[in-house]
Amino acid sequence: MHIAEGYLPPAHAAAWGVAAAPFVVHGVRALTREVRSNPESTLLLGASGAFTFVLSALKLPSVTGSCSHPTGTGLGAVLFRPPIMAVLGTITLLFQALLLAHGGLTTLGANAFSMAIVGPWAGYGTYRLLRRFGAPLMVAVFFGAFVADLSTYCVTSVQLALAFPDPGSGVPGALAKFGGIFAVTQIPLAVSEGLLTVLVMRLLTQSSKGELTRLGVLDRPRAERPEEVAAR
Repeated sequence: MHIAEGYLPPAHAAAWGVAAAPFVVHGVRALTREVRSNPESTLLLGASGAFTFVLSALKLPSVTGSCSHPTGTGLGAVLFRPPIMAVLGTITLLFQALLLAHGGLTTLGANAFSMAIVGPWAGYGTYRLLRRFGAPLMVAVFFGAFVADLSTYCVTSVQLALAFPDPGSGVPGALAKFGGIFAVTQIPLAVSEGLLTVLVMRLLTQSSKGELTRLGVLDRPRAERPEEVAAR
């Protein structure tokens, strides 16, 4: 991540583009509804996109044809749900390919599938599961961002292994090699991203409490009981 321009065989690049397209189209619809229904959310949407852009623009060489970096998608997935993050992540990847030569246009579908689709869904699923079992908000946010980061690289490892199977052990051997190399840099990066996401969420709970309550991140205050009101 990001897989470099022209690195994937054309058939693989096209297949990942086709796989990613429905999620992005659905996300565009979800984003349009959100902006129309709640225009005040545009500032937080922009902040989520900027967070993803800045973190994923960091570039540490890892596997040939790819690199390691934080993804920044966990925050947006928690705030606005994965469909909207599919759009924000894809836009981020497109701008990085055009402006920073980071990733590429032919590999945009593959990069979007791993970073903008699988990562947010995996992170959001982890976040919701932990919250359902009573985990504190910041614990759930940490593990949501952590899983969103690592799952992105698991998918990237699969993509590279399918495109370049090991001559002796095939796809499983290539997957073990790609995943093993990524793990050296990505596990510490995922921990760091989780901690940074918690820090940003703490700031948002102070500055945007009303918006986070509307989005369901923070619990709404419980209404006073009728008997308490009558006693006054």
